[in-house]
Amino acid sequence: MFGLRGSVLHTKLKRELWQIRGQVLAIALVIAGGIAVCLLSVVNYTSLDATRQQYYQEQQFADVFVSLKRAPRHLEQQIGQIPGVRELSARVEGAAKLEVSGFTDPVSARLVSLPPTGQPAVNRLHLRQGRLPDPGRHQETVIIGSFADAHDLQPGDTLSAVINGRKQTLTVVGIAESPEFIYVIPPGGMLPDYQRYGVLWLSREALASAMDLRGAFNSLVLQTTPDYPVADVIDRLDRLLGRYGSTGAYAREDQFSHRFLSDELEQLKVMAIIFPTIFMGVAMFLLNVVIGRLISTQRDIVAVLKAFGYSNRQIAWHYSQLVLTIATIGLLIGTGIGLWLGRALGELYMDYYRFPALLFRINPLWLVLLAILSLSVAWLGGWRAIRRAAALPPAEAMQPEGPARYNVSRIERLLSRVRFRQPSRMIVRQLARRPGRTALSIAGIAMATAIVVVGNFQFSSVELMVHTQFARVQKQDLTVTLTDPVNQSALYSMARQPGVLYTEGRRSVAVELVSGHRTWRTALTGLPENARLQFVVDSNLNNVAIPASGLLLTDFLARRLNVSPGDSLQVQVLEQHRPTLTLPVAGVTSEFLGVGAYMNLEAMNRALREGPVVNQVLLNLQPEMSDSVYQRLQDTPRVMATNQRRAMLDSFFDTLAKTFLTYTFIISLLGGIIAFGVIYNTARISLAERARDLASLRVLGYNQPEVAHILLGELALLLVLGIPLGWAFGAGLGQLVVTAMQTELYRVPLIITGQTLALAACVVIASALVSGFITWLRLRKLDLVAVLKTRE
Repeated sequence: MFGLRGSVLHTKLKRELWQIRGQVLAIALVIAGGIAVCLLSVVNYTSLDATRQQYYQEQQFADVFVSLKRAPRHLEQQIGQIPGVRELSARVEGAAKLEVSGFTDPVSARLVSLPPTGQPAVNRLHLRQGRLPDPGRHQETVIIGSFADAHDLQPGDTLSAVINGRKQTLTVVGIAESPEFIYVIPPGGMLPDYQRYGVLWLSREALASAMDLRGAFNSLVLQTTPDYPVADVIDRLDRLLGRYGSTGAYAREDQFSHRFLSDELEQLKVMAIIFPTIFMGVAMFLLNVVIGRLISTQRDIVAVLKAFGYSNRQIAWHYSQLVLTIATIGLLIGTGIGLWLGRALGELYMDYYRFPALLFRINPLWLVLLAILSLSVAWLGGWRAIRRAAALPPAEAMQPEGPARYNVSRIERLLSRVRFRQPSRMIVRQLARRPGRTALSIAGIAMATAIVVVGNFQFSSVELMVHTQFARVQKQDLTVTLTDPVNQSALYSMARQPGVLYTEGRRSVAVELVSGHRTWRTALTGLPENARLQFVVDSNLNNVAIPASGLLLTDFLARRLNVSPGDSLQVQVLEQHRPTLTLPVAGVTSEFLGVGAYMNLEAMNRALREGPVVNQVLLNLQPEMSDSVYQRLQDTPRVMATNQRRAMLDSFFDTLAKTFLTYTFIISLLGGIIAFGVIYNTARISLAERARDLASLRVLGYNQPEVAHILLGELALLLVLGIPLGWAFGAGLGQLVVTAMQTELYRVPLIITGQTLALAACVVIASALVSGFITWLRLRKLDLVAVLKTRE
């Protein structure tokens, strides 16, 4: 008997799923949106993190890095005997200016030597094409893949290079990637510029000869034994290499490329937590509302089942199966979409991170946990309605659910002076007499609106970042980085060059800021008192005057060091004589790209006990003569690198903005799907709940438009109340997102414009229009006789 009853309930379940297939699909899409966002984020983070770990391990990425002036090569054996040192590579590094056929802008490069054996013991190269340089052929070089792709270079092509003031022709014999240069940023820059900056590897003898460093090295990378304190190794290296002009050994955590990559992956990790939590939370809240109302429309069916002897447990399990089936459909759809989008977005990130190949990782445990979480939360979301339906006595369940109150509501009294038509009065009365259900419907629409706001506000934020950084903060056309500091008088000769409109000098030195146990390696930049080309701004984007003494810190850096204006910082200079200064924090600035510390140029030179020197020059150029200026700078011996503001802007959109906005576009799209699912279910369930009432009105003489006005007008009023509330929810969720996504590389401001709010409203309204049209078609097909039959 139990088996027969079970088969009957299974048949009923299949029939109901087909009859309400539109609602089932809409609810499933709400769940699928949350699942897809979760998988999209988690798969990207886990895949990229696993790819990085494997890449680091295979290529023997260094744990400690040291730059110095010149040290004899026989020190290698002594360094290798330091406790904790497992492998080391002593090498020669340098800088070069390149000429690439068909490209007129200045191009610079970082040069790194390779040992005679080819592959170094630490920081091995991953060859994409070709081979390593032959030690006996000094003109052969391997170039980094990002630079090769930007200029379409292949093995066999040649480059003209100026190394240490001497010009020579280099032949490309290979294209490689390196774990040390996943993030390639030119000196004085803050973003990658693949066209104008690259990395070249030459044989050790070739580069040592060009840099006058035969029998010596000026760069050291090493790996430490596992579990050995890296700080101890660094301390011993500093004591040993201090006399050779070392700028201080530092761990992998402070290595430029690794630090920025770690920040990016940490941001992905945060996004993998924040966005799925928001989406899944909203989706499950909406699921609770929708399923609760869906089950409440089947009171009469519950009564019939109980009249035939079905127990409360059987009825509860039957409706639980309905909920779990819908959740399973959403889980399958969301899993498929999430994995597909995750792989597609992962391939896009690969163009940015320069890994050899993406190690696409899908942890089965994640899928199992996500399935359990989704099904559990879906069932819990509908459990209240399931329990209420199962506990209904048969006689009570056979009666249609009556309105909560029959007297005139407070809202009707407030609106009594407004002359509503009767259908409009019915709308107000229906919403006022069920305040709980009305509040849940408004909250559902508000959440759907908030999801779209969160998915779209970043576009306006990126626009503000671009305007602030490249129009308010940086106004120079070109930044020239010099090999060594020069007297400020050199600015006058540069200003007299044809095509140069204005010059301004600044000084940048590598420092380590210390506040208690907190440290941060960055650049201290000295700005002239009356700077016209480089500014610092506060949180309101107003210019901040450079104080006569003391430091200006970006707000991100001040928080990391836990300092505020009035506190003092220990500044350990990592160049020249490496003095240690104690300077007060004079103020805090706000920047969206990068972090740094600023100081008055004159006060900075005085603190360093140097004359009026600069090592960077900012230029404004005549556009028609910029090419000739570039060529002269290319031929100037002491110029190490040039950075164009236009190139940095292009790089921003090609790298950070491209990946970031692609992710947010996908979030926006999934948010729109969730919004449609919510609105459609609200409209369909309202129709199911009020079908008998609407049919009665038709029988009483109301025409089709008037009946549609009652149902769709209720939805319109819910939209009017829910959308503004959703804007407020969206602003709160947006603040949570931008707070969690702050990294050293960039901080996204919370900018919610009228355009963003209008777009969110339009998405929700468009979903309502589509849902309303489908509902209107069903109203036209309403069978008045079948609906008005007495319930048996």
